[in-house]
Amino acid sequence: MQEGWVRTRWWEFRMGHSTYLIFILTFMNFVLISYRLLIEKVAFLQEIIPELWIFVILFLVFYIPTSIIIGFWHRKTQLKVETTLSMHQNPFVAKMFRTMLDVQTGKASEEEIEKFRGFLLKIEKKFDVEGQL
Repeated sequence: MQEGWVRTRWWEFRMGHSTYLIFILTFMNFVLISYRLLIEKVAFLQEIIPELWIFVILFLVFYIPTSIIIGFWHRKTQLKVETTLSMHQNPFVAKMFRTMLDVQTGKASEEEIEKFRGFLLKIEKKFDVEGQL
């Protein structure tokens, strides 16, 4: 599992783009389109909310708590399902559990155990796991 510099930057670009930048841009776009199509086109709403900044404040007052409630629901109900499904498709998890099982049943060779241990230590050092726990 060697990762090249370009592949790592490509992954970081996609994460920054899709997780943060597009989130901000689509959120602003959603607010502006909603204001334009809902408030500006409906006369009595235009009288109640005459300015974009007022709409933004009201929108955030309702949108943020609603998003938090939906996020809480997702974490409590759906996250377990997503984690289970992704673990069933992750070859690293499969190898880790197979190696643990092989160690327990005496089927793993010392070489295989040391190779896997070295791989895990490399990951720990790369991300400084002990310093974060």
